[in-house]
Amino acid sequence: MVSIEGVLLAIIGILLFELIIFLHELGHFLTAKKCGVKVNEFALGMGPKLIKFRKGETLYSLRLFPIGGFCSMEGEDGESDDSRAFSKKKVWQRMIIVVAGAVMNILLGFVLMMITLIPTHLFATNTIAKFADVNESSKYLKAGDEIKSINGYDIYTSMDYNFALATSKSNDFKITVKRGSETITYDHIQFPTTKNSDGKEVIHPDIIRLGVENNFVTLMQQTFLQTCSTVRMVWASLIGLITGQFGFNEMAGPIGMTSAVTQATAAGLKSSFWDGLSNLIFIMMVITVNLGVVNLLPLPALDGGRLVFLIVEAIRRKPVKPEHEGWVHLIGMIALLLFMVIISINDVIRLFNQ
Repeated sequence: MVSIEGVLLAIIGILLFELIIFLHELGHFLTAKKCGVKVNEFALGMGPKLIKFRKGETLYSLRLFPIGGFCSMEGEDGESDDSRAFSKKKVWQRMIIVVAGAVMNILLGFVLMMITLIPTHLFATNTIAKFADVNESSKYLKAGDEIKSINGYDIYTSMDYNFALATSKSNDFKITVKRGSETITYDHIQFPTTKNSDGKEVIHPDIIRLGVENNFVTLMQQTFLQTCSTVRMVWASLIGLITGQFGFNEMAGPIGMTSAVTQATAAGLKSSFWDGLSNLIFIMMVITVNLGVVNLLPLPALDGGRLVFLIVEAIRRKPVKPEHEGWVHLIGMIALLLFMVIISINDVIRLFNQ
């Protein structure tokens, strides 16, 4: 039976997802307006229009399917004789407009991160306070050591620490610490393990780290650092996919992300509504930072791909022919859609195999 809290969190999740899309397109919209570009339409959602109204030169619309949105600018994808067309603006202005959506997503991630950190009483540092009663790593590490890297991944925050441990393929860690004025690296550090009901080995890190109190200064510091760690985590994950560290089955598309949000929220609800909400906000924070980072990748059809063409134009002092750029983005869009279909099919198969 679906609880009222579950329904409420589902509604909040949809609204947060729409907020992610809205702020991305709003970044393009506001910078376009500031640079004097004519915006023909600002839409939230895709498909048939549910609500529409015109204010000035711009048509504003709310569409049926809450799966995207767009900011349609004059001369964005072709030639235009309008002096206020996107293509008529200076290269640096177009660059700002193109990257503004991703910047807004990362800024939203900062705000969501701060919301998740506000209830925290103590922020974990990278300094070892002590070890669990059952431990293995104390054979090498000592209280007072500052953890600098795990398996080559630099550690600045607790998110870095958790990511480095979670992405390890085995219970065999290379840990670098700062001990006094020395920097020491230990190979083959292991943690205690148990086996779950499926017989799979579960690693239990035995390090207990020092904490600092949550106040305004430390909250701002941790919010900034943890948001930067999220960006690093996204890039590290993308590099891991390219290098083969992570397999195709570990990727998730819209269906997989929806499943992850649902599972994380349900797990939190077992404790309280606020835990469920906190889990939901954290997942949405990761999604919006993901969207910001991925959108800046130099791939056709993405904002990063458009930025590449603008950089080329700035270097050559003349634009690439619109029809050539259009073909590149069209091919990129088709490839992206096919990729999303494949990922979605993989998501469905994984759901049925759970």
